[in-house]
Amino acid sequence: MSKQSTPSARDPQASSESTWEKPYADFPLSFHPHSKRFYKVIRGKRHYFGYLRDGWQAALEKYQGQRDDLFAGRTPRTTTDGLTIKDLCNRFLTAKQDLVDNGELSPRTFRDNKDTTDVIVEAFGKTRLVSDLAADDFEGLRRRIAKTLGPVALGNTIQRVRGVFKYAFETGLIAAPVRFGPQFKRPKAKVMRAERHKNGKKMFDAGEIRRMLDAAGPQLRAMILLGINCGFGNNDCGTLPISALDLEGGWHNYARPKTAIARRCPLWPETVAALREVIASRPTPKDAADKGLVFITKYGKSWHKDTPDNPISKEMRKLLDELGIQRKGTGFYALRHMTETIGGEAKDQVALNHIMGHADPSMAAVYREEIGDDRLRAVVEHVRKWLFPTVP
Repeated sequence: MSKQSTPSARDPQASSESTWEKPYADFPLSFHPHSKRFYKVIRGKRHYFGYLRDGWQAALEKYQGQRDDLFAGRTPRTTTDGLTIKDLCNRFLTAKQDLVDNGELSPRTFRDNKDTTDVIVEAFGKTRLVSDLAADDFEGLRRRIAKTLGPVALGNTIQRVRGVFKYAFETGLIAAPVRFGPQFKRPKAKVMRAERHKNGKKMFDAGEIRRMLDAAGPQLRAMILLGINCGFGNNDCGTLPISALDLEGGWHNYARPKTAIARRCPLWPETVAALREVIASRPTPKDAADKGLVFITKYGKSWHKDTPDNPISKEMRKLLDELGIQRKGTGFYALRHMTETIGGEAKDQVALNHIMGHADPSMAAVYREEIGDDRLRAVVEHVRKWLFPTVP
C-alpha cells in the first residue's frame, strides 16, 4: 500500500466487497457494491471515480483531480493530447451508468458495454494514448476477438467498440474521429446468413410445445402460453404487472419493456385459465416493488433478471432437457419466433406487428390510429389452431 497523508487502515480490497469499509473515517468517497465502484454525490448527481480492483488510492486521486470542477458545476476536462484508453473507458462507462441510473439504459446493456471496454483495455493497454491508435491496431483487435466470437457476437462487439471511440470525438475528448481502417467492420451479410443456416431454425413444432405445457409447473406453463399466444419474451413475463391483464375480457395491454412500444393482444382461454391459477396461488413478494407482478418465485422474488442466464431461461432449459428437446440455440425466446412465424401465415402483418410490439417506421403507421380487435383475434386464433388443432 502506498503512503498516504491520511490515517492508515486495513486494505479494503482484502475484505468482502459487500462489507467494504472506508480506509479512514473521513474518506470522502462511498462504495457501490453492485458495480464495485467508488462514487460521490456532488450537486445532486452521482459521480464515479474508479473500480475497487484498482484500489481506493487511485479513486481518491481521480476525485481530488476533478473535485474543484465538479463542485463548481463544470465538466472535468482531459487534455486532448493525453487521453489514455483508461481515461476514455472510464468516462464512457460513467456516462452509461448515468443512463442506467435514470432508467434510460438497461443493466444488461451496461454490462455489454463494460465487457467491450474490458476488451479494448486488454488489447491496447490502459496507458496507450487514443491518438496513437491506427488502422493496424484495429485490424489486430478484430483478429483477436474473432478467435473466440461467432459472426453475430463479433459484429455486435465491433459496433460497440466503434461507439466508445465515437463518444470520445462527440464529447470533445479527441479533436478528430478515430480512423478504424477498412477492415474493422461487421461480418458481411453473406457470412451472417451462412451462420444462421448452420445453426438451424430456432423453432419448436406444435407437439413439442404441447409436451412442454403438459410437463411444466403452473408458473412456467403460463409463461409458455404467453410466449406462444402473445409473443412474450423472458423480460415480458418477468415484468408483467397484474394491472396489464383483463382476464374477464381476455386481453392484455402491456407495452414492451425493452422499447416501450404499445401492445394489445387477445388471450386464449388456455392462457386465461393458466394466469388465473398462477395469481390465485401467487407467493407473497418479499420486495414491495414486486407486489404488482404476476409471476413471483417460490422464494418470494421476481422472475425478472436482466442477464442471459435469467431464472426463466434456466427453468426452460431444465424442462427442455427433461423432455429431451436439446436443439442448439432454442430456449424460451424461441416461442416468440414461433408467434412471428406461425402468426405470419394469417397474412395480416400489421396486426402481428402490434401483437409482437415491433416498431413500424412506415408513413402508414403515422396515420394509423388503431387496429381492430377482430384482426388481432384472427392472428392469435390462427396460432391457437396450429397449436391445438382439435380444440374448437
